[in-house]
Amino acid sequence: MALWMEKGSEPLTENEKADLEAIAAIKESAALELKEKGNQYVKMGKKHYSDAIDCYTRAINQKALSDSETSILFSNRAHVNLLLGNFRRALTDANDALKLNPSSIKAIYRAAKASISLNLLDEAQDYCQMGLHLDPKNEELKKLDNQIGLKILDNEKHEAQVSKAIAEAKEIVSATENRGLKIGKAMYRELTGLKKPVLDKSNILHWPVLLLYAEVMSSDFIEDFCETDMFSVHLDMVFADDQPLPWDVENNYKREFIELYYEVSFLLPLKLYSSYCCDKVIFTIRFFCLHCSYWHIVSNIGKLILQKQFFSLASYSLFYQAGLGLRLSKEKLLRYLLEGTAAASNGEGIGDDEKDAVDNLKQNQSSPKWIKVNERRTLHDVLKEPNFIIPEIPVFYVVSKQSSFYKKFKDGKWAPPSA
Repeated sequence: MALWMEKGSEPLTENEKADLEAIAAIKESAALELKEKGNQYVKMGKKHYSDAIDCYTRAINQKALSDSETSILFSNRAHVNLLLGNFRRALTDANDALKLNPSSIKAIYRAAKASISLNLLDEAQDYCQMGLHLDPKNEELKKLDNQIGLKILDNEKHEAQVSKAIAEAKEIVSATENRGLKIGKAMYRELTGLKKPVLDKSNILHWPVLLLYAEVMSSDFIEDFCETDMFSVHLDMVFADDQPLPWDVENNYKREFIELYYEVSFLLPLKLYSSYCCDKVIFTIRFFCLHCSYWHIVSNIGKLILQKQFFSLASYSLFYQAGLGLRLSKEKLLRYLLEGTAAASNGEGIGDDEKDAVDNLKQNQSSPKWIKVNERRTLHDVLKEPNFIIPEIPVFYVVSKQSSFYKKFKDGKWAPPSA
């Protein structure tokens, strides 16, 4: 019997040949039947797509059909995989179909469709060109080729926007670093939105600035505060005589009564350990550095740095902290500047280590301290102060010397709601 012949051996008798032909006919018939059954499952809708794939797969595994017929099976399975969103499998099936029949327009079309879904636009365009070379009048391929061309143009435009946004953001980061400015996390994002500084062609920064009226927690917004402008120029415009504040019924907030402040807070050392070594007291302090955004351990190793170096230098540069939170790292500053642009990152917020640092800092934070702004200074001069951390954009508090609230504010008995 031909059924028992070893693989690769040739039939020796007419009966064996007849048996093999009969087996091949049965397998061919089964494969064709599975193909038609698969086609019926496709017509029955999405619930039966997996059944269709099973039928096409079983038909292929029969290995009983011609290359042309088997190519159709692969192409049909590619079609169902496209419908199911299995784009990588669809592309593989379409390519297998083309290996068996390079002129299969349906396989070419499905390979192009799968490539588009995988964002392989150059490959998709190549498939379309291949198909149009075989069938120049094919309207479906023409339409698909036009769609791919538009997608490629959109991608190029998007990439150009991304490159421009990143370049501009890096220029701003560099400008703030060169000026010695420190940027922290946003304090009033609900009021400021995604407002950001802009660097002009003359390398001058233009800041959006938030003015908060501490007494009533109302606000004004200066859209373009050039860093070379004095505060008095903008205050003269905001508090013009012919534009009184609608809530200031007692007329306390006239130009001559206005004072401007920004907020800073002091932090105590977070961890203080002591031990004895060779009859000398060793102090070890764990602290968070605002300049590099890392935790550090400092030990006096027998020297009383707590009395000399620590509180004269380190307390100023390391523990003197704006009430707005930690200084942003360069990476997080860049991420903030890219928010709302084509290059916006999908990354999540600050990491756990930084969150822990923020929590520890808040626990060690004292009442806010207010620094009065000299109106004849420029914005740049104020922002570069070592005790000023900009909460993404500058925030200043407006108070009136004429108001009863003024004493409460000056005595440190008022703090922002977020503090």
